[in-house]
Amino acid sequence: MLKRVHFSGSPIPYIFIVPQLLIIAVFFFWPACQAVYLSFMLEDPWGLSSTFVWFENYQVLFSSAEYLSTTLFTLVYCALVVFFSLGLALLLAVKANSVIHGQSAYRLLLTWVYAVAPAVAGITAYFLFNRHIGVLFQWITQTGWAFAPETNAFDASVMLVLVSVWKQVPVNFVFFLAGLQGISKSLREAAQLDCASGFRRFWTITFPLLAPTAFFLMVINITYAFFDTFGLIDTLTQGRPGGATTTMVYKVFQDGFLGADLGLSSAQSVVLMVLVLLLTVFQFLFVERRVHY
Repeated sequence: MLKRVHFSGSPIPYIFIVPQLLIIAVFFFWPACQAVYLSFMLEDPWGLSSTFVWFENYQVLFSSAEYLSTTLFTLVYCALVVFFSLGLALLLAVKANSVIHGQSAYRLLLTWVYAVAPAVAGITAYFLFNRHIGVLFQWITQTGWAFAPETNAFDASVMLVLVSVWKQVPVNFVFFLAGLQGISKSLREAAQLDCASGFRRFWTITFPLLAPTAFFLMVINITYAFFDTFGLIDTLTQGRPGGATTTMVYKVFQDGFLGADLGLSSAQSVVLMVLVLLLTVFQFLFVERRVHY
């Protein structure tokens, strides 16, 4: 019988978690508190003087048609990236799991993209969609589509969603493939006896077993779409044309670092933080109920 280690009255467990708590306090709680404080202030561009203005920054935000348009684009962009990246990764994982020979080669080809930094992926996509030398631009225009991401908001949004999905599919693929390979062989054989249709067998037996993995990836992908796509946007579109591809996190950068409006950008940070928090709480309260572990 194995003996369990007990730390009764010992400070050792607390000492082990102190470094992590310090990192969270310094890099999350302190900046978050600073953002909340600055959101109620009106500061000059050099930060030499500040005035307490209560909720004026928030009033300016929610009365701005540009900011409301940015919020709507962010929500639609997030939904499209999450849906297509999860769907495509699940399809590739199912196909790769059925491959008998050369599984490692397939996994390597499908996962190497994740090693590319977002900024590098954005620069690569910029050349691929370039009007003069872009291979993908030429393929798209050959279909008869007057593709113009420099001036057309819809085309630029499509380009941004495609690159964002391409960048996120590999990590989703790895988790889905691991989940599929974790299903026992006896359970798969029993499913083949119960359901003759492969499509029905997948949605009634296999996919429910992947629900915990899918829920985890959905949370991760929402965070990715909101925050980690900053590098892609900054190197690929920079919010153009006319701010049509500006997300909430990129607008914080534009107003705070480029426009030097610290109070307004801090208010945007607080709104973004609250929105992501509400989405996360909604997922854990309502979506997780349908997940069976």
